[in-house]
This record gives sequence, C-alpha cells and structure tokens, in this order.
Amino acid sequence: MAPGNSAAVSHVGKIRANNQDSGYAGEYLFVVADGMGGHAGGDVASAIAVKRIIETDRQFASGTDAEFALHTALTAANAQLAETVFDHSELTGMGTTVSGLVLVNGQVVIAHIGDSRIYLLRQGELTQVTADHTFVQRLVDSGRITEEEAAVHPRRSVLMRVLGDVDATPEIDTSIMATQPGDRWLLCSDGLSSYVSHDKILSTLTSFEDTDAAADRLVKDALDQGAPDNVTVVLVDIDESGVSAHTPPVTVGSAASPLVFDGDTVRKPLRLPALLLHPLKVTKADDSHFEPESDGYLNELILEDRRRARRRRITWLVGIILVVLAILTGSIATYQWTQTRFFVGASGGNVAIYRGVQQGIGPISLSTVYRTTSIDLDELPSYSRTTVEDTINATDLEDAERIVEQLSDVSN
Repeated sequence: MAPGNSAAVSHVGKIRANNQDSGYAGEYLFVVADGMGGHAGGDVASAIAVKRIIETDRQFASGTDAEFALHTALTAANAQLAETVFDHSELTGMGTTVSGLVLVNGQVVIAHIGDSRIYLLRQGELTQVTADHTFVQRLVDSGRITEEEAAVHPRRSVLMRVLGDVDATPEIDTSIMATQPGDRWLLCSDGLSSYVSHDKILSTLTSFEDTDAAADRLVKDALDQGAPDNVTVVLVDIDESGVSAHTPPVTVGSAASPLVFDGDTVRKPLRLPALLLHPLKVTKADDSHFEPESDGYLNELILEDRRRARRRRITWLVGIILVVLAILTGSIATYQWTQTRFFVGASGGNVAIYRGVQQGIGPISLSTVYRTTSIDLDELPSYSRTTVEDTINATDLEDAERIVEQLSDVSN
C-alpha cells in the first residue's frame, strides 16, 4: 500500500444533469457531502457545507479539540445553509449529507450526518464505521426488516437527518477512533454504496495499492452499474507517521466550482421536512414526499411500513392457500380418476375385483375391493394363480368381469 497517499474523485454519473456531490482531500481533513433539493439546490448545499468545513483543515493538539472543531464547523455550515435559503428563496428545501474525518496524532476524528458513508479497511477486512441516518436503517436497527429488505424498500431514500434549513441544531454523530499504519479509509456518497456491493468495494480496495487508481476504479464500478446518482469517493491511506496529506489539497464535485445562485429559475418551492427524501431514482420524487407535516411524517411512514408488511404477509398467505388448494384439487381429481379404474387380484385366498389402481401414496392405498369372487386361488393352475397375485389390469368393470369368468373356467 502506497504510504502517505490520498485521493478524491467525483463523477456526475450517467443520469444526473449536474453534480450535487462535493468532496475534499486536504492535509488533515477529508470530506464527502451529497446535496439534495433539486437541480437548483443540491449542488449549492454540498458546496456551501464543504467550503465551510474546509476551514478546519489544520493540525489539532488533540482528538477532543478536533472533534469540537469539526462539530462546530458542521453546525456553522448548517446555519450558513439556512441564511442562504433566507436570501435565496428559490433554494428552499436544499440540504446535504456530510461525512468527514480529521487525522490527529494517530487518531481519526469523525463527524457524520446523513447517508454518505465512511469505511475502514484494516488487514483485509472492510467495516462500515458510520451509520446511515435513514428511515429504513431505523427499521433494520429495530429488527423490523432485514438488510436485504432495506435494499429494496420503497422508502429507502428517506433521510432522517441532514444539514439544511429545517433544524438550527441538527444531531451530528461524532467519534474518535484509533488508526494505524496500513489502514485505508474510504469516504463516499451513496452513489457508490447504493449500487456497488460491499464485497465489490472490498475487492477493489484490496486490489489497487495506489489510492488514485483505487478511487478511479470504485467510480468505474459504480458507472458499470449504470450510476444513476452522482458518485464521489475520497480515499485516505495511513502511513508510518499517521498522516496522509494531499498536497496541494484537492476539491472535487460542485465545491470545486464557484457558487452560482440562479435566482431567475422558476420552480415550485419545496419545504424540506425533518424527514428528507434523498432521491436515489432517476424519476422525480412525488411532491407529497416533501409535505411540511414533519411532526407526523415519521408516524405516517411507520404506519405505511406496517401496512406494507401486512400486505406482504397477506399476499404470502393467499399464495400459500392457493397452492394448497391447487394441490388438494389436483389430488381429489387424481383420486376420482383412479376410482374409474379396475383390476383383478387376490383377496383372502380368493380372486377379487378391485376398484382403483395398484399404486399407492406412501401408506395410503388407492384401491378397494369391489367384489370378492368364490374362485379359490388354490384351484387355479400355478401360472394363473401367480398372475392373479401379481394383479391383472382391466380396462373397465366389464373387462374385469370377463377376466374373472375366464379364471372361473380355468379353475373348473
């Protein structure tokens, strides 16, 4: 693994008209932000946040100092977003996720809000360090749905927390972790994590020693999946000194360009509720997802999920019932058909006519004695007696009676 190396790459993807992601790789600070709020807002939101947070790219005396500074920077970015919306009402509803880390004396200080992610690759094992602030993640954490169900859940794009103009004091996750030489840290927007599997990310990170090559390959992996969303990747390798400075610092995505406010753009103002929809699909989100009834939105989503789970259980139950009914119907029809068949066999030492077929289903017999004749098996020639014991098929009852008459003649 190349020592003291880092990289930052951002791609608009194959579907989006503009890049709403921003990324930064500096001397001590590394950040990924994923904006939202439509064509005129997402890029502005992520750029404002990253440009403000970049001010913390400096050396800190301790991890505690860095944690405080990083948290303060995100809170200040949140306030700046609110002020921007106040001055530019056309940007109402914009917001951004932020995942950032600062390197301090063998430690990594993390600040995180939203569904961008930070991973740690250590000794061949890839671990997701941050937790997604999404509605479906809450369902997973509570044990109500599985990770597999979360991946296809219709509300998987609903965010519970972001920086924006809706909460003056957003809840930001911060932590301090030890890092060691050989560690590789990955920061990425959900344009990567939502479309490239955990195993594929691990394979790429372990296959490329050079961070630039690894970052480029991760973006290519997302593009190979169609890349409907913007993709931003920041990679950080820790060397023996515990640092991974990118000299000079590099900014990618929307933060790499000057801020542009298109005040003449006419669009429907959208109020971003406390629960935010971060679009993962190409299609435009339904406006009802942005209704300002934030207090009851979570309850409504939970109720909707319960209804969805109930519908899923009912569908499975109906399906099982239909399968059982089909099996029963088929079984009844098959049994009824067997009762139109006849054969001649032995019963209690005498020749008998049986209704049904010789085969059975496990211990269940599909034949019954229709009529026992007075013909004694011992009176039959050896060949005829063996044939009867092995059973003789008849096309119908009349044919069975004819076979019995022939055996009666032989016995006499």
